[in-house]
Amino acid sequence: MLFFSRWKILLVIFICVSSIILASANFFPKDSKVSNIIPANAVSLGLDLRGGSHLLLQIDFDFYLHEKLTNLKNDIKKSLRKERIRTIPTLHKNIIHVKLYNKNQVKQAKKIITKIDKDISVSTNSNNLKIEFSNQALLKIRQNLMAQSIEIVRRRIDETGTREPTIQAQGKDRILLQVPGLDNPSQIKNLLGKTAKMTFHFTDSKSKIGQNKTIYDSSGNSYFINKDVILSGDLLIDANATYHEGEPAVSFRFNNLGTTKFAQITQENIGRIFAIILDGKVVTAPRINTAITQGSGVISGNFTVQEANDVALLLRAGALPAPLKIIEERTVGPSLGLDSIKSGAYASISGLILVAIFMIIFYKISGLIANLALIINIALILSALSLINATLTLPGIAGIVLTMGMAVDANVLIFERIKEEIKNKHNMIVAIDRGFSQAFRTIIDSNTTTLIAAILLYIFGNGPVKGFAITLSFGIIASMFSAIMLTRMLISLWIKKYRPNNIF
Repeated sequence: MLFFSRWKILLVIFICVSSIILASANFFPKDSKVSNIIPANAVSLGLDLRGGSHLLLQIDFDFYLHEKLTNLKNDIKKSLRKERIRTIPTLHKNIIHVKLYNKNQVKQAKKIITKIDKDISVSTNSNNLKIEFSNQALLKIRQNLMAQSIEIVRRRIDETGTREPTIQAQGKDRILLQVPGLDNPSQIKNLLGKTAKMTFHFTDSKSKIGQNKTIYDSSGNSYFINKDVILSGDLLIDANATYHEGEPAVSFRFNNLGTTKFAQITQENIGRIFAIILDGKVVTAPRINTAITQGSGVISGNFTVQEANDVALLLRAGALPAPLKIIEERTVGPSLGLDSIKSGAYASISGLILVAIFMIIFYKISGLIANLALIINIALILSALSLINATLTLPGIAGIVLTMGMAVDANVLIFERIKEEIKNKHNMIVAIDRGFSQAFRTIIDSNTTTLIAAILLYIFGNGPVKGFAITLSFGIIASMFSAIMLTRMLISLWIKKYRPNNIF
């Protein structure tokens, strides 16, 4: 049917007005008079258009290697003790020394140790074993550390894939990070300055040398924390900011293995106090009152809303394998240059104006309606990008321009079908109805295939490719709405009110 019911008209008007309001933040400065009455979310411009913050990070490889060797030393001690081989492994200058009390057990011990890690080399001298990583193994460890650190930095800075930072390796142990549109990088530095290493420990009632250590919470309260880790944060699969007893908190959820372990621990230790340690500080130390079998919990402890969000983000992204040190920090300008940006803006605006003139010349009032729908189409895209705090770069602008062309193309297809129906001597209302109906399938088919390609680009791409895919996806959905719903509704209202003899 050509004419719309009242609720459909109201729905379309609501969507259009909402998109204009949401997109308006992109056209007014933050300190303008209207900034208090319009939404605060706006699209950020990328490094190529606006510039941003430049950080050079250094990975503490020595810390990572020492921690890896310490864990290896503990594994060696447990494995040898299990086979009743008496020894006390020591770590000195990245070499583990194992002195055996029984010389006859050297061969057996060497066999056990080489099974623990295939990348280590074991040399023997009488009843002494020297364990270290080979040069090739160290190179592999360094490469894996770099790749893991870059991925976790990317997750922390750009969890949704819409911010489009530049993150790349520099040399053996440095990471270049450029975040677009960020003039004050303090929050980024805060996120990167934490390893987000979360562990669960039992507490002791008194200090025991070699078995526990004193750790403080944010309020200065001290706890005797048992050194044995009963559960680690790498078993988490999700974390979110929430509220607990009216205060900001962080909820977390374990994977299947973590759920099983957590249930067993809480079931066997009812009445004991366990502490949750995050980056070397006690965030909470609750008493186990009952078995927790659902594999989830809440961390509470004097969080602000922002701190709860940051902790949840850090836990979702995962722990940094090694601390990052910021060795260089500066603000960078637009990589494209102001002249290139102005030229691109003039080209886009000129193209939009020429398309609008073309539509009016060829399709008269219907072309004017199509131009109005095109403006709403742009507002829809900008409002969607604003809602997700997306960063707009040149590839993103290319996606918007491409969808503008697709929106106009859909209207041209519809109008040409209507012209054919009028030539076949159909009544004008029937011709319009048939024109929209017959063009509908073609528009849906062509846009759906493009949308599938955009989704695949987002899944397998990164950086600017993801930005292009996001704007293209939003543009396709907006263009289908503007062509199929909005243009059709405006033409039907115009015909209903003015009863024209011809719409072209």
